[in-house]
Amino acid sequence: MSGYDHREIEAKWQWRWQEARAFCCDMDRAAKPFYNLMMFPYPSAEGLHVGNVYAFTGSDIFGRYHRLKGFDVFEPMGFDAFGIHSENYAIKTGTHPAKLIPANVHNFRENQLKRLGAMFDWEHEVDTTDPDYYKWTQWIFIQLFKAGLAYQKSAPVNWCPSCATVLSDEQAEGGLCERCDSKVETREMKQWFFRISAFAPRLLANLDWIDWSDKTKIAQREWIGESDGAHIDFALDGGDQIRVFTTRPDTLFGATYMVLAPEHEAVGRITTPEQRAAVDAYVARARAMTKFERSESKAKTGVFTGAYAINPVNDTRIPVWIADYVLTGYGTGAIMAVPAHDTRDFEFAKEFGLPIIEVITPDGERHDLAEAYTGEGTMIHSGPFDGVNSLDAIAAITDYVANKGAGEATKTYRLRDWCISRQRYWGPPIPMIHCEKCGTVPVPDADLPVVLPEMSDITPDGSGLSVLARNAAFVNVACPSCGGAAKRDTDVNDNFLDSAWYFFRYPSTDFADRAFDRERTKRWLPVDAYIGGNEHAVLHLMYTRFITMALHDMGLIDFEEPFKKFRAHGLITKDGAKMSKSKGNVVNPDAFLDEFGADAFRMYLMFLGPYQQGGDWRDAGIIGVRRFLYRVWRYVAESDLAPGLPGDRELVGAIHRTIRKVTRDLDELSYNTAIAAMMELMNELERAPASREAADILVRLITPFSPHISEELFEQLGGEGFASHAPWPTWDESLCERATVTIAVQVNGKLRGTIEAAVDADAASIIAAAKAVANVAEHLAGKTIVKEVAVPGRLVNFVVK
Repeated sequence: MSGYDHREIEAKWQWRWQEARAFCCDMDRAAKPFYNLMMFPYPSAEGLHVGNVYAFTGSDIFGRYHRLKGFDVFEPMGFDAFGIHSENYAIKTGTHPAKLIPANVHNFRENQLKRLGAMFDWEHEVDTTDPDYYKWTQWIFIQLFKAGLAYQKSAPVNWCPSCATVLSDEQAEGGLCERCDSKVETREMKQWFFRISAFAPRLLANLDWIDWSDKTKIAQREWIGESDGAHIDFALDGGDQIRVFTTRPDTLFGATYMVLAPEHEAVGRITTPEQRAAVDAYVARARAMTKFERSESKAKTGVFTGAYAINPVNDTRIPVWIADYVLTGYGTGAIMAVPAHDTRDFEFAKEFGLPIIEVITPDGERHDLAEAYTGEGTMIHSGPFDGVNSLDAIAAITDYVANKGAGEATKTYRLRDWCISRQRYWGPPIPMIHCEKCGTVPVPDADLPVVLPEMSDITPDGSGLSVLARNAAFVNVACPSCGGAAKRDTDVNDNFLDSAWYFFRYPSTDFADRAFDRERTKRWLPVDAYIGGNEHAVLHLMYTRFITMALHDMGLIDFEEPFKKFRAHGLITKDGAKMSKSKGNVVNPDAFLDEFGADAFRMYLMFLGPYQQGGDWRDAGIIGVRRFLYRVWRYVAESDLAPGLPGDRELVGAIHRTIRKVTRDLDELSYNTAIAAMMELMNELERAPASREAADILVRLITPFSPHISEELFEQLGGEGFASHAPWPTWDESLCERATVTIAVQVNGKLRGTIEAAVDADAASIIAAAKAVANVAEHLAGKTIVKEVAVPGRLVNFVVK
């Protein structure tokens, strides 16, 4: 393609950008800071995949666009390099992760990421496995502990037998490990938790105003899971008390028994001697099941504890059972069972012969129920509330119970505390020390980081103990409080903690004595724009919000939401199918970068479809984009460019309309339509003598998408500095107005031709011009024109007979 050699051009400009530090910001004096963040990759041995490139390119285009608009854009990059995936691969291949990961990072950075033409500021790179980074991850853990937001307790947890580690609820949704798809088990283990549930109301409320993708906010709302209802206290015969949460206080008069989760803390205390053996056996069976198995099980099983509770609204004595369909992690771990109006309670009551009392009826009549009635209606068997509509009774009965001192209106949330402990090797050690005399104490700041020790055998043994527990030199230490013998915590952090705060570190990587500098943080955060995959809507993004809120409440930052704008990009398919190794349809970016260049690869990815929806990759499609770039090259570099803009008024209008269109599309991440508009403009420009000013505008418009060719052409046009730093073109609204317009001409509603008319042409002149069109005249010949309809700027229709 003549002088367009993408290999030579891309190597040249990548070298020049690096030499000139073209994308490095003055972090302390930037006049218009704009923090453009993308989700940093996990450096796998397989290298970058096309999904990474799609995400990074869309984010980089947004950053480049803002740089051209005059912002000081900070666009860092790093590596999320701890975690189970690396460790499992290292064990499988016999290569220690401490050797594997640096090699992978080098390949990502030097052989792939630097080829993409993104504005990465490599002077602020982070790597979560670097002790200079995870020192501060451990410091954040300690701050959470001091604030009462990190705690350790024994609890039923999700255990992956394949990965040999505990998983959070979010990582075990559906009963399968999100890493390896193994069936998750339940184990009783002592674990570290972060008190994210305490932030549920704020996490939910802020979704009403943060500028995030709607589908991401919907996913977070569903996971937080707010429920309006009431806490009701049921007194037991022996003086104990059980609290339940219900969203249906209107059914309280129909509560005929209670059910506790087998793990409920009161079970051992209230069970009678006669029922002890049966209860203990049932508890053991239930704990062997996963939460998913229990919640999805169709069979209803349970055991009577021998205890009775008092229904606070009617003083009825009701039995207390345990059953595996009640989970300790949801609500209070106890329910009031209303079999007439809850499907699961109805099935349980039928199975065990328990009373079913109808208290809501759709027609005011009593019925022999064949199934639970879960709708609204009229109250019956409800004392002073008989005849009241059930919806009105919700608040009324809640007030009634509250006045008796037996409950209160409240909200509850599905969001559980974040289980942070992992019984693996490849992660930052939890910076806590256990002393028999002093209890659990944090590692002093001066002793951070707690460095991950070198160990040759890192294979987990499935015992539930971390690999680090086998390293006596690591485990046995002096207590920092009393100096006596103590033991280190041997679990490592969930690697989602590493990625929950990395964006705080980027601006402050040159500070060794603090996690993030206050002034830098105040200047650059919250992040202006964050683009990433919606698969992280619950895990990563929820955790970043929690950490940010916690740091705010500790007085360390002055904002509580991390990202001003978050947009979720779509997914790329291949020939209509999701990419996967098993299907053999994964696109290798390297091959396309070699053959077509980064500029064509970037632009084609963005042309596949709406960026926030994704598109379908077809190998042959990139050829069309490559041809478009050559046409741009030929117009700018190989044409005899006349000074100024073209003399044609309509062509000038097309240029200004394209500037407006591309600008507005870039604001909305509508990259595919912006590219289409530039292609249409190219068609128009090729029909007229080449213009220097038109060429300059065209080069600037494609710069965010295809930066290397833009730099080369900008230089050839005599531009000073970098095209990446040149001002974004502006449009003149008055020049966007079309001088002429194409008008459809119809006869009896059928299109018979078109005419070109001035935009301000009146109806009479439009009609006259329409009659002069040969095909129109032919269809009017010998006919009587009954009506002439003229809509200036749009159409003419002749009604004939």
